[in-house]
Amino acid sequence: MIKSLRVTALAAALMAATSLTAMAEVVYHRGNTGDPETLDQHKTSTVYEAHILRDLYEGLVAYNAKGEIIPGVAESWTASEDGTVYTFTLREDAKWSNGDPVVAGDFVYSLRRIMNPETGAKYANILYPIKNAEAVNTGDMAVEELAVRAIDDRTLEIALEAPTPYFIDLLGHQTGLPVHPATVEAHGTDFVKPENIVSNGPFTLVEFTPNAQLKANKNPHFHDADNVQIDTVIFYPTEDRGAALRRFQAGELHTNNDAPTEQVAFMKEELGPQFRVAPYLGNYYYALNHEDEALSNPDVRRALSMAIDREFLAEEIWGSVMVPAYSFVPPGIGNYGEPAYADYKNMSLIDREDKAIELLAGAGYSPDNPLQLEIRYNTSENHKNTAVAIADMWKPLGVEVSMLNTDVATHYAHLRDRGDFDVARAGWIGDYSDPQNFLFMVESDNTGFNYARYNNPEYDALMDEAAKTVDLEKRAQLLQQAEALFMRDLPFIPLMYYGSMNLVSDTVSGFEDNLQNIHPTRWMSIAQ
Repeated sequence: MIKSLRVTALAAALMAATSLTAMAEVVYHRGNTGDPETLDQHKTSTVYEAHILRDLYEGLVAYNAKGEIIPGVAESWTASEDGTVYTFTLREDAKWSNGDPVVAGDFVYSLRRIMNPETGAKYANILYPIKNAEAVNTGDMAVEELAVRAIDDRTLEIALEAPTPYFIDLLGHQTGLPVHPATVEAHGTDFVKPENIVSNGPFTLVEFTPNAQLKANKNPHFHDADNVQIDTVIFYPTEDRGAALRRFQAGELHTNNDAPTEQVAFMKEELGPQFRVAPYLGNYYYALNHEDEALSNPDVRRALSMAIDREFLAEEIWGSVMVPAYSFVPPGIGNYGEPAYADYKNMSLIDREDKAIELLAGAGYSPDNPLQLEIRYNTSENHKNTAVAIADMWKPLGVEVSMLNTDVATHYAHLRDRGDFDVARAGWIGDYSDPQNFLFMVESDNTGFNYARYNNPEYDALMDEAAKTVDLEKRAQLLQQAEALFMRDLPFIPLMYYGSMNLVSDTVSGFEDNLQNIHPTRWMSIAQ
């Protein structure tokens, strides 16, 4: 009898322990290399924001763990025979975090909002393939003229200006994420505050302390909530990559989406497979202000580009996690072929430097009459070391460099708001695998990303013609002609093609390397 009672008590204790374990909250501590400037999906522009917004919201389509497009709120879709009309069928179980159903009208409202010029969405042009989108965004048409309509609550129709090979991929971008209409109407721009926000993704925002952390809890109304294994995700801004590495080693971070390049050898040896390096669809570049008196001279811009030893930057400064770039469009991108490389790509560095000195001398600059330039960059040892190295490469030409660094939000806000600068570090990560997503950045009307203030009607005409061209081969030829103009005029100096670096704890599952470096929390789990 006593033995039986002991066995029963032991069994009860074990069941209680198991129950407590099952109930233990799973918290994912996630390093994110910059603080979000905004959580408004219609004003967003950076990958730092994208990582967060993809956790909070779900668009018509979503990403799986491999970075591939999968059905999101839309369970299926069809395209017309000519590829200009898409019809989306929305899932019945899609809900907002307050329990409201997600309906087609929510996407109509959201797409109209981002195109409304009053919203001030500097990334609205990514959705210009939608019929009348550009005219609406420039104020030439009413928002009601945008070719998006709700046939019924579960059926959404979107018409395009022309067939767009990458349209479905484009909808996976954070600008395609919906807002909750009633919340926006009630709170205006304050709809992003934790006490107001209503989202429809796997997580919902509960806390945001700038420069400290952003906390989101699992959304019980999400249609796939039963398969989401993370209860809480906390994003930490980790601009200081060295500090992030130390936090990772101490177990304070499960992952971080970058790493200090100067410690690559150490991380490879000490962290093993917890240090991940993978190809990445992006370009690290310097923007040149074409409105600056000196930099308006094409010979000056060409000289600055020719004198840069990209191999040294990629191998020595970045620890071979980058690849030297002599084009703006990365090689291997879809719907393109070979990029339009700089004509000095295969020249020796000595010959390039001699030619650069000659070009600057012709423009009136030399060590005796130096060109004064300021390089702006966002805070990071990697960016600082790159700027220092380039300043040293430019010195023999007669260029004197000063430097200014700011936090990432301030840096990009300054560029987007057309603040004054000479040379500015920037990076671009492709939103979809198509050359248009790189080349569109310097169209003259792209005020949000044309940091250089580049204005070339011939370039714009080629981009416009490419946008209307159905034949993919002819389209690629037009885009290559545009890139050739880009490499001649140099609104940006391409420096390196990105590789992604991630720190990933061996307790984390579901973090899969991919070209887009997209890793939604939805697919991850953490061993307890």
